[in-house]
Amino acid sequence: MVDLVYTEILKLKRSKMFLLTFIGALVAPFLVVVSTYIHVHSNEPTEQILFAELFFDTNLYTTLLIGVPLYGVATAYLFSREYAEDTLKNLLTIPVSRTGILVSKMLLLFVWIIALTMEAWGLTLLLGMLGQFDGLTLSLLLQSFMQFIVAGSFLFVLSTPVILITLLLKNYVPAIILTIVITLINVMGGNSEYKGLIPWTAAFDIVNGMLLPEYPAIFSYISIALPSIGCFIAALLYFRMADIH
Repeated sequence: MVDLVYTEILKLKRSKMFLLTFIGALVAPFLVVVSTYIHVHSNEPTEQILFAELFFDTNLYTTLLIGVPLYGVATAYLFSREYAEDTLKNLLTIPVSRTGILVSKMLLLFVWIIALTMEAWGLTLLLGMLGQFDGLTLSLLLQSFMQFIVAGSFLFVLSTPVILITLLLKNYVPAIILTIVITLINVMGGNSEYKGLIPWTAAFDIVNGMLLPEYPAIFSYISIALPSIGCFIAALLYFRMADIH
């Protein structure tokens, strides 16, 4: 398994996709902090914006808007590359199981997503310090750090529908379309009373302790678990049984 993960890392190093996603992960913290700084110093010079708001807004945009398509692109690339380059059948000639290949890709994807999420957290911290925003404490640092980690973990868990679509259609385009649809659903449902039943908005509310009282919390966890586990099982079964031409 370690060798498989190392092989995936080597393949990723030779591509430009990691650099592109690295740049993409800068968007949310940059927009949040810079736009907030401009607003405070030009329109409301007496208004006080605390660090907690910067972390909250960046996590919001990363989890519900930018992170879904960005991490979806990374997922689709990781699981479609062998199909696009017609190298999967060569990979299967060596003594490795298909399950091992799939799991190694998912392990790398988890590290990738967490790294990009932590990049967003780190840049928010850096830009906030440069902008001299108030309210930065050690407890806030630890709390926001854990919130970003948990949010990134939820996004990884919810990547299985993208993995399944990519494996079924052997192309990254349908997977990207799926992430756009998910983002639109997040935008439309983010302020509704049903947001606790939408997996991605439910994940954000769980991370920030904002679940609405209309539904038991277990409903939100089920809305995340069902598509995640169901798509993972379907992807694993399909990959194990599919003919590779």
